[in-house]
Amino acid sequence: MLKQTLIAVAIGALALSAQSAMAQQFNGGLPAAWTCVGSCGTSGADGVVILPPNPLSNQYGWVSTSQGVTGVSPFNPPASEAGNTNGSTLTSNAFHANAGDQLDFYFNYVTSDGGTFTDYGWSRLLNAGDSSLAAILFTARTEPSGSIIPGQDLPAPNATLAPSGVPIIDAGYSPLVGGGSDTGPNWTPLGSGGDGKCWDAGCGYTGWVLASYTIATAGAYRLEFGVTNWDDQAWDSGMAFDGVTIAGVQVDDDTRREPEYDDDNYAPVPEPETYAMLLAGLGLLGFTARHRKQSV
Repeated sequence: MLKQTLIAVAIGALALSAQSAMAQQFNGGLPAAWTCVGSCGTSGADGVVILPPNPLSNQYGWVSTSQGVTGVSPFNPPASEAGNTNGSTLTSNAFHANAGDQLDFYFNYVTSDGGTFTDYGWSRLLNAGDSSLAAILFTARTEPSGSIIPGQDLPAPNATLAPSGVPIIDAGYSPLVGGGSDTGPNWTPLGSGGDGKCWDAGCGYTGWVLASYTIATAGAYRLEFGVTNWDDQAWDSGMAFDGVTIAGVQVDDDTRREPEYDDDNYAPVPEPETYAMLLAGLGLLGFTARHRKQSV
C-alpha cells in the first residue's frame, strides 16, 4: 500500500509539472526556442497595456521598435513612399497543427508616433520547414484617424479579428504637430517614447484584439510577430500579445512542438516545489526498498 501511495505521489508531481508549464506561457520570460531579432521581452500590466481577457499567465510578450534593427519587415513599401527603418520580430518554436485546428491569440498595438509617420505591426503564420508564408494573420498601422486594422497599404489579413476594425484609443492625448507632447501613451517597452509622449495625431493603442485562424493544411508552422518604424527612428511603436494557442493548447507545449525544426530539444522545466515533491517521493520509494531488503 505504501509503495502504491509513493508512486501516486511521484505521478502527481509529474502531472503538476505539466500543468505548471501549461499555465505560464510568458511568466518565465520568452519560451525557449522562440527567436527574437531586435527588441523583444515580457511584461506584466504596464501603463496603457493591461492583461488581456483570459490570460494564460500574469505576463504577456512584446516586440518594440525601440532599440530595433533594420531590415526586419517582410513588406515592401510603394516606390513613391519612404521606407521601413528599424524594428523587431519574434518567432515562435515550430509547432504541429492539424487541418481544422484553430490558432488563437490576443494582440495590442501601441504607438507614440502619429501623423504621416505610419509605423506598423503584423503577425504571420510561416511554414516551419522553409519559413515561407502560410497566412497573414493581421496588420495594424498608425493613422491620424479611423480604423488602423488592417493596416493601410498592407496585405489583407486571413484571420478573423474581434473586433474587426479598431480606431486608435488616444485617451485625450494632446499632440503638438511637429513638436511632440508629454501627453501620450505610457508603456515601458516603447523606451524613451514610452514616457507618455506623443508626436502627432494617431498615437495611442488599440486595446486587446482577438485573432483567430483555422489551419487549412496539416503541417509544422511557426508564428511571427513584428513591428517596424516608418520613415524615421525618432518615435517608437510596439505590440503586446498573449494567449497563443493551437486547438486550445499552447504552441510551446510539448504535445504540439516539432523539435526537429528547432535548435534545441526543449522540455518545460518543473517548478522548484514540483522537484521537491518528486524527489521526496523517489526518496521514500528507495527507503522502502532498502527496508524491505533488510527485513528479508
